[in-house]
Amino acid sequence: MPRLAFDIAFCAQLPKLQGTVRQGVFDAWEKFERLTLDQLFKDPGLNLEALKGARDRNIRTIRIDRGTRGVVLAPDSGDTYVLLRVLPHDAANAWAVKQKASINTVTRAVEIRDIAVLEELTPAYERIAPAPAQRLFAEFSDGDLAALGIDGTTLDQARVLTTHSQLQAFAPFFPQDQRDVLEYLAAGFTVEDVWRDVVAVSLAAADSAEPVDPVDYESAIRRTRTRIALVTGSEELREILDKPFAAWRVFLHPSQHKVAYRASYSGPAQVTGGPGTGKTVVALHRVRHLLGHLREGDRILLTTYTNALVAALRAGLAELVDDGTLRDRVDIMTVDAFAGRVVSTSRRPLRADEEPARWQRAAQASGFAGSPQFLAQEYRHVVLARNLRTYEQYETAERRGRGSALPPAARPSVWRAMEEFADRLGSEGLRTYLGTCAEAADLLERSGPRYRHIVVDEAQDLHPAQWRLLRAAAPARPDDLFIAGDPHQRIYDCKVSLKAVGIKVAGRSAKMRKNYRSTHEILSWSTALLIGRPFAELEDDARHETLLGYRSALHGGLPETHAATTQEEELGALVTRVRGWLEEGVALGDIGVSARFNRTCDQVAEHLTAAGIPARRLRADRPTVADAVNVGTMHSFKGLEYRCVAVVGVHDGALPFPKAVTPMDLDRLQHEADLLAERCLLFVACTRARDGLYVSWSGEPSPFLRESGV
Repeated sequence: MPRLAFDIAFCAQLPKLQGTVRQGVFDAWEKFERLTLDQLFKDPGLNLEALKGARDRNIRTIRIDRGTRGVVLAPDSGDTYVLLRVLPHDAANAWAVKQKASINTVTRAVEIRDIAVLEELTPAYERIAPAPAQRLFAEFSDGDLAALGIDGTTLDQARVLTTHSQLQAFAPFFPQDQRDVLEYLAAGFTVEDVWRDVVAVSLAAADSAEPVDPVDYESAIRRTRTRIALVTGSEELREILDKPFAAWRVFLHPSQHKVAYRASYSGPAQVTGGPGTGKTVVALHRVRHLLGHLREGDRILLTTYTNALVAALRAGLAELVDDGTLRDRVDIMTVDAFAGRVVSTSRRPLRADEEPARWQRAAQASGFAGSPQFLAQEYRHVVLARNLRTYEQYETAERRGRGSALPPAARPSVWRAMEEFADRLGSEGLRTYLGTCAEAADLLERSGPRYRHIVVDEAQDLHPAQWRLLRAAAPARPDDLFIAGDPHQRIYDCKVSLKAVGIKVAGRSAKMRKNYRSTHEILSWSTALLIGRPFAELEDDARHETLLGYRSALHGGLPETHAATTQEEELGALVTRVRGWLEEGVALGDIGVSARFNRTCDQVAEHLTAAGIPARRLRADRPTVADAVNVGTMHSFKGLEYRCVAVVGVHDGALPFPKAVTPMDLDRLQHEADLLAERCLLFVACTRARDGLYVSWSGEPSPFLRESGV
């Protein structure tokens, strides 16, 4: 019986496809379900045809709608065809004639390569290549590369490469499994590393020990689970077409599936990874798995840092878990909101803009002669972070991570100032968010846990006081905590060792390196902002996370930059860029514009609206809108994604923002941490983009851009 399967590259196109095209895909799939192969070839509506001049007779096209065709792998043997791409008529034919399918004899998976482009590039690079010993893969033998699945054709092409930039030029046209192998090796991984992290994962997905038949595409398609989805029913396909998030349900990579659906962890577990690697999706799938094993009365807490992310998690879980009664057993809220629920107090949380003046008054009342900013940081990074309750504890406490000296004789006045600050808040019916977390942790340690399981997203931004609360909120049992985070997206300077707060994830950690959101070009451009800077891991702050090996599954155009003389000129150029995206078919709600400051965001929204382009500011309870361009600060963009993103106002004085950076003479280490947080903020904003990234400034660009080579 014929059937039409779907390649992951097609699903990556879904956000770009118009509704009529999606309906055409659905109609084509239904024909494969109803008709015989002979009838499919004769059906005039489907128009399944071979292409003149095609490099592979197994690559054909079908009609999707008027003016649009789908490119399919249509092997001579077997009944399963694979939809690879959907493109305008001429573009589909032009792409299809250059492709060649094959079966990898090591990974056992179907591969597609742009053989025409590769054969065109190879001689040109061969002519300029140095001696073989100086080329990119010289240290790896032909045998080692073959054992990793590099076939003879790719081997000849890879052997001409000299630099990483040349590999990037070839990469979009290589077969995906082989491209992954070469990119890992070029990034510095050993043959053994690549076998474990790439090849073995693909073999596990194939789930077959049968001998490889290089022409048996029917079997190979079934084994290509990391890239090809076999849809079993019309409702499943309709969900995928209508809800792009559902593509993750189909293409959850085996390495992700292994983490999310492991039967049980013996204690807290952690998954880390760069932006777009699917950490949040894995966390949501973990909730889904845990829901299937809850006992009566048990509940799950799904928590994160901001209200905007809470709204995104709630929407994601609704996409993943259809049963509303089951979803009701999951509480989704920020850690701070959970703390407020535990404490159940009428005291008002202190706003961030109120805090400096209160530290100033506390310093004056206690006779402390130093900086109020020093007091605030000492309270946050030493007293609350280390859970110090008495002066005797503070007197002898280590101040690791603080770059400012504090003589023993000065500690009494510092402690008096912090007591003054806390006492005044209490007497005026006020509280701090972190203080509430510490209070809530104390209450739970006395009253007992509230949840059977806790799943944490965006874990890198949580403070030790928040971690102690979460530790107290679930019993120390198997599957108590599941943690997802990325140190490269730490924008609130909350360094923490999980071990120090009683959360041990050693032996239960997984790292994801493959980006499924942004193109390779956007990811490479953005990571240049961070390369060479250390990032403390969550489980042990003596170790450091790196960007080594992070790569994207997608390719596209290079990010654009624009240097303007004035802000008015910059905003005018932004209007032009947004209008260009709209003319290219990008929907309003698929465009995001981000800036460092609220004032800039207001100006952006005003200019776009004045130009006739609907634009709307983001709200915490409404992370995205579909009928307008989404405009928000870099902080509010955290955890979100858009097809096209413009990051504006990236000028000197905005990033880094001087008021957000502790002066060097006050605290050297804090100064460096604040600079890194500002750098991460720009990185986070840029990596919200899937297909298009535009970065602009007026006057002098941010030093972060200059240092990264922009």
